[in-house]
Amino acid sequence: MADQKVYQASTTAPVNIAVVKYWGKRDAKLNLPTNSSVSVTLSQADLRTHTTAACSSSFTEDTLLLNSSSQDVSGPRTQACFRELRSLRAALEESNPSLPKLSTLPLRIVSENNFPTAAGLASSAAGFAALVRAIANLYELPSSPTDLSRIARQGSGSACRSLFGGYVAWQMGWKADGSDSVAVEIAPASHWPTMRALILVVSAEKKGVSSTSGMQITVGTSGLFQRRAEIVVPKHMAEMEKAILEKDFQAFGKVTMMESNSFHATCLDTFPPIFYLNDVSRAAIRVVEDINREAGKIIAAYTFDAGPNAVIYYEEKDTEAVAGVLNGALGNLDGWQSRNIKAQSTSALDARAVQVLKDGVARVILTQVGEGPIRIEESLIAANGEPIKK
Repeated sequence: MADQKVYQASTTAPVNIAVVKYWGKRDAKLNLPTNSSVSVTLSQADLRTHTTAACSSSFTEDTLLLNSSSQDVSGPRTQACFRELRSLRAALEESNPSLPKLSTLPLRIVSENNFPTAAGLASSAAGFAALVRAIANLYELPSSPTDLSRIARQGSGSACRSLFGGYVAWQMGWKADGSDSVAVEIAPASHWPTMRALILVVSAEKKGVSSTSGMQITVGTSGLFQRRAEIVVPKHMAEMEKAILEKDFQAFGKVTMMESNSFHATCLDTFPPIFYLNDVSRAAIRVVEDINREAGKIIAAYTFDAGPNAVIYYEEKDTEAVAGVLNGALGNLDGWQSRNIKAQSTSALDARAVQVLKDGVARVILTQVGEGPIRIEESLIAANGEPIKK
């Protein structure tokens, strides 16, 4: 009888929210971007994917279970990750014949998110980062996070940034094979630990136009897009990296907001136009502008990915003036309980914008800059190879 042992490893991986946006691909198959990007990794206490990877000769095929529902693993993205990781394991086995031949065994991946999937909260970034990190742990690969980022990128572009904590750059690279399109750490979370993020979750519905198809339509039809990739983003990359290294929130905030606006302008310039922002998003922008006007400087910065949810960055010292004021406006919502934030006066805010937020925001998530993937003992797969029912 063949060895039917179940080998396994578990990890958690974070969500990252870009402050210089990735939008557009120069190679759709390899997920190679038309521009570089920068993100902030958010705390896994609030947003994380927990993944266990297992392999055994008792499994019949590769499978993936996400939030208890079976996912298709036959797609080119997942297959690319499996193939690359298996070839790295096979090379290890070849150099050390005493190692078990894990590279030939079917994989069983079980994953759980602690936040809504496909609601514009970068779930695929955390998901593919966790998948790649968990399999790398299972295979005991010596690969660095940057090495693994090259693989995770093929699953989901922004996943490459979720292999690091803190402040992360995804370098677009120039080579046709994508070998230089990787993520690198600009600074760890400990460099600027006072960064906070408040997410206004507009609705947990799936978005109308997926990021993947949206990007390709933009690349094909937007005149602004070319200028953004060639001129706007390189300038923003340099300014953002400097702002992070110098912990200069005013510069960080200005670039974050201009960058979000630039990205959504290219969506609007796409033909037909793509609208990821809605009235609630625009009300959030108005409220952030009111908060900054009241402070006399930039203390809050909005950014929006391919969806209507507002992510508002601020520093811990400005919690009252930013989160406190938003609590004053939206104190009835779920999410405030996780932090001891006292409601402040909303007199500086546009009353109509506040009403739109009250009507349109489903919940708030309060979080902060956090660490990269963490190897953990808690498994989602039992010793016999069966998924553990939650």
